[in-house]
Amino acid sequence: MTEPDVARARLLVRITWASFVLLGWTSVLVPALIRQIEARHGVDDAALGVYYFIYSAAYAASSFAGGLLVERFGRSMVLKAAATLMGLGLVIAGAAPIWLVFVVGAIVLGLGGGAIDGGVNGLALAIADEGRGRALNLLHLAFAIGAFISPVVVGQLVERGVPWEWILIATGAVAVVLRASFGLTPIPSGLRRPAQVAAVDAAPSADASLLLPLGLLAIAIGGFVASEIGVSNWIIRFLASVPVTTATAALSAFWGGLALGRLFAALYSDRFSHARFAAIASVAAGVAVVIAVLAPTVLLSVIGFAVAGFAMGPIFPMIVALGGDLYPDRLAATGGTLTGAAVLGGMLYPPLIGLMSAGFGIGVGLLGAAVLSFVSAGAILAAARIRDRRTLGASFDAG
Repeated sequence: MTEPDVARARLLVRITWASFVLLGWTSVLVPALIRQIEARHGVDDAALGVYYFIYSAAYAASSFAGGLLVERFGRSMVLKAAATLMGLGLVIAGAAPIWLVFVVGAIVLGLGGGAIDGGVNGLALAIADEGRGRALNLLHLAFAIGAFISPVVVGQLVERGVPWEWILIATGAVAVVLRASFGLTPIPSGLRRPAQVAAVDAAPSADASLLLPLGLLAIAIGGFVASEIGVSNWIIRFLASVPVTTATAALSAFWGGLALGRLFAALYSDRFSHARFAAIASVAAGVAVVIAVLAPTVLLSVIGFAVAGFAMGPIFPMIVALGGDLYPDRLAATGGTLTGAAVLGGMLYPPLIGLMSAGFGIGVGLLGAAVLSFVSAGAILAAARIRDRRTLGASFDAG
C-alpha cells in the first residue's frame, strides 16, 4: 500500500478499537446502574430480565441484517446510521419519564449496537487482508477493556452524586462523535458488486455449498457465547457459600483471564491454523470449566475460572477471523451473520441455567456450558474440514 493508504488503514483501526471500547462500555451500563434504574422506575429483577431479552433480540436482529445492508447500501452509510441509533437509544433511556419509554430506548440501542458490532467486525476483516487473527483479537480486547472500566468509572461517578441519567446521555453523545468519525473517514464500501451477484446467479449450487461451513461456524460461535455468558452470569451465584469479595474476585479473574487470552492470541494466533487454534482453545475452556465446577477447594475453583477465561478470550475473534478466511468475498455478510448467531446463543442458554438451578443446581448448568464449549470446538473443525475438501476438489478440477 502507498503511504496515504497505510495512514488511512491505521486511522480506521483506531476507529474500530474506539467503537468496540464504546460497545463494551455500553454493554454493562444497565447492569452497573441496576439499583438506580429499578428505584427510579419502580421495577424488579423480572422486569430487568425482560429488558435484557428485548435488548438482545434487537441486537441479534440488527447483527444479522447489518451485514446484508452493508452489501446493499455500503458500510459507511450503515455504520453512520447504527451510531446514530445507538446514541439516540442512550438518550431515550436517560431521559425516559416512564419504564415503557426506557424499554423503547433498549430497542433503539440494540438495533444500533448490533449493527456496529457486525459492521465493525466486517470492517476489521476488510482492513486486515493478512493477520486477521491478530486484528480480531485486538479488536475484541478493546471490547473487554470497555466492559472492564465501565462499572468502575460509573460506580465512582454515581457515588460522587452524578445523576445516572446524565451518564447514559453523555455516552449517547460519545456515540454521536463515533458517527462523525465514520462519516469523515474513507471506509471500504463492502458493497457487493453486480459482477459478484451475477456470478452467484450463474452458479447457485456453488454458492449454496458455502452455506454449510457458515452454518457450522454460526453454531460454533453461538455455542461459545452461550458458554461464555453462562459462566460469567452465574459464577457469583455458584460461589454463594463464600464471602462476596471472594466470589467477585472469581468473576474478575475470569474477565481478566479473558482479556489476557485475547492479548496472547493477538501476538501468536496467526502463526497457526485459525481453526485449530480456536478449537484447541474451546476444548481447553471446557476442561477448565469442568475443573472449576468440580474443584474440591474454592481456590482451585477460582483458578479454574481464570484459566477458562484465558482460554475463552481468543475464541470469538478467531471464529470471526476464520469466517473471513473462508469467505473473503462476503466479509460484511459473514461478520453480521456470525455476530448475530453469537448474540442468539447468549440469549438462549444463560437463562436456562437459572431454571436448571432449582432442580439440579447451578453446577449442572455450568457443566452444560462446558459441553457447549466442546460442541463449539467440533463445529469449528467440521467447518474447516468441509471447506478444505471443497478447495482440494476445486484444485483437482482445475488441474
